[in-house]
Amino acid sequence: MRQRIFSTALTLTLFAGYIHAQEAAPEFKPSGKAFMKVFTNYHSTWTDAEANKVFEIQRAYFGYKYQLSEYISGKLTLDVGDPHFGDLEMTAYLKHAYVQYSKDRLTAKLGMIGLHQFKLQEDLWGGRYLYKSFMDEHRFGPSADLGAYLAYDIHKNLSIDLTVANGEGYKKLESDTALKYSLGATIRPFKGLDLRASYDHMGMDSAQQTMALYLGYRKDKLSVGAEYNYQLNHERINGHDLSGISVYGSYLMKKIRLFGRYDMLSSPTLSTDTDPWNYAKDGELIIVGVEFRPIKGLVVTPNYQGWIPANGGGVSHSAYLSLEIRFN
Repeated sequence: MRQRIFSTALTLTLFAGYIHAQEAAPEFKPSGKAFMKVFTNYHSTWTDAEANKVFEIQRAYFGYKYQLSEYISGKLTLDVGDPHFGDLEMTAYLKHAYVQYSKDRLTAKLGMIGLHQFKLQEDLWGGRYLYKSFMDEHRFGPSADLGAYLAYDIHKNLSIDLTVANGEGYKKLESDTALKYSLGATIRPFKGLDLRASYDHMGMDSAQQTMALYLGYRKDKLSVGAEYNYQLNHERINGHDLSGISVYGSYLMKKIRLFGRYDMLSSPTLSTDTDPWNYAKDGELIIVGVEFRPIKGLVVTPNYQGWIPANGGGVSHSAYLSLEIRFN
């Protein structure tokens, strides 16, 4: 009798606890928010004693993020920028249009997705509004593309990711049947240190292949990063290889950030030529500056950008006043 009473009491207690937990658990409510980023600047450039002064809007992003459920979200981004062809000055592109699933150790994306081959590098550099990251600037690969992305945290210190994409980027439609396959691994031996290696392959004949190594370290107010990138058969042209390094760092003081960066891009000489195939675009880049954040959503940055061409042409010196305006 006592056992039956105890069993009944236990069952009622557990049932009451379940009902209370269900009532206490907050109901998920779908929500979203709009965002905007604008990159603009005024700069003066001196090359061979000639000065060029320009006001410029480099880029504007407009978009919306929406959390459909606890684990499923979506993102839409319009990218407005200079297309660098014809008489067009500004053109809008659909940069992001994807659905994402994220739970525990797994993240998956499908659609027009942001690629991750240089995301860590770009985040630590922190100056996309000033100058693109190395791989983006020299067209080692697009920053977004149609495809699928899958990432899994094997351990708290190790994650792997796989991407299958068209390979043409978000500004072009698929022009052939070749897909781009990318594999990456990120190791975090301890807090603040990121080590990443990635490889991608696209095409069969004169396949374009990219190998990248990255090291980034953050501690307190200091951030430093270094990367080495090598691409075989750039744009799937046999022998058109590229390689280069990028080193950057910053130091944060309240609302002020001091930063610097050095890049070097080089290419080999083909057997039929006397100069490297990319000689006109090879060279060294130097950027130094001071970043101010007077109010939320506004970044004001006086900076110097210097370019030293490998072919011995005119060295350019540029004085910039760069701004980033955002809300999200």
